[in-house]
Amino acid sequence: MIRAKVYVYLKKDILDPQGKAVKHIIGNMGFHRIQDVRVGKYTVLTFDDSVSEEEARQQTNEICRKLLANPVIEEYHFELETLPLGAPAGDG
Repeated sequence: MIRAKVYVYLKKDILDPQGKAVKHIIGNMGFHRIQDVRVGKYTVLTFDDSVSEEEARQQTNEICRKLLANPVIEEYHFELETLPLGAPAGDG
């Protein structure tokens, strides 16, 4: 089984109001050395045993481009990992 861990985040030049709000709250908590906060999305895709690593890579990229990320304002990257036989399919 192959698991893809997908990270989607706003491009650097796109304003991130949620990140600014989180940074403000972090400052109110007494943590003043945080320079910037960007908030993104994390998605886990688990492929069944019949999918090869190359297929998982291609399918994950296509899913990101067509569904998970808006290419105008967001970027993404993903990591693939091969799960041992019998491993649970959750995001572990």
